[in-house]
Amino acid sequence: MNYQEHARNIRKNIVKMVTEAASGHPGGSLSAADILTVLYFNEMDLTKENAGSKDRDRFVLSKGHASPLLYAVLAEKGILDEAALKTFRKIDSKLQGHPNMNYVTGVDMSTGSLGQGISCAVGMALANKVQKNDHRIYTLLGDGECEEGQVWEAAMAAAHYQLDNLCAIVDFNGLQIDGDITKVMNPTPIDKKFEAFGWHVIDIDGHDYEAIEKAFEEARATKGQPTMILAHTIKGKGVSFMENNAAWHGSAPSAEQCAQAIAELGGE
Repeated sequence: MNYQEHARNIRKNIVKMVTEAASGHPGGSLSAADILTVLYFNEMDLTKENAGSKDRDRFVLSKGHASPLLYAVLAEKGILDEAALKTFRKIDSKLQGHPNMNYVTGVDMSTGSLGQGISCAVGMALANKVQKNDHRIYTLLGDGECEEGQVWEAAMAAAHYQLDNLCAIVDFNGLQIDGDITKVMNPTPIDKKFEAFGWHVIDIDGHDYEAIEKAFEEARATKGQPTMILAHTIKGKGVSFMENNAAWHGSAPSAEQCAQAIAELGGE
């Protein structure tokens, strides 16, 4: 199965999960689907067999509200039972609105409060350095999340400790729950800020599979400093009425809208 097929399945499950729950965050989950497709199906050494181990590459979803994306990816990898996706955000479900590492195999860090995920990833990368564990740590941030001061404390620490085993990806779709990021609390230029903090920065189209692959290769080859991949994406990617629309940051589609979205994504 190629990247496009995996990403299509992931996007369809994102839409179905949020519809079933009548709650969730589809926009920023859909925008980062291509990034996580390459990360999970090419870059990281995560398998169904080693999912419960720490002795592998690990991923932290710093923008924890995009949990539908993470659950859909884990299901696509065969680590999470796809039938469980129907329980998303239901009472007593293990698939909470923000991922919980105590409940779901393959979730490497419980996240939700923005800014804390990258901080945890820095700690995990530092621990790997101390323990001489060569496995890499990856984390996905939202562009709106970069308005959090804690992100920059983490960025400073990562560069200070020369964490070249850490790769952060910023899902740069330009929109957050209250609208255009530059009008809410402008965090741009995000690339120049990370560079100023001592990071190696790679600027890419976050929907170009080849560019994503090459960016991860470049990150692995970069020594002495952490890498940030600034991935330009489209919020709600793949669903026409959600694309570039901040209203779909945290809104659930109706059954009719879900059917339209699934049809646009290739049907069942």
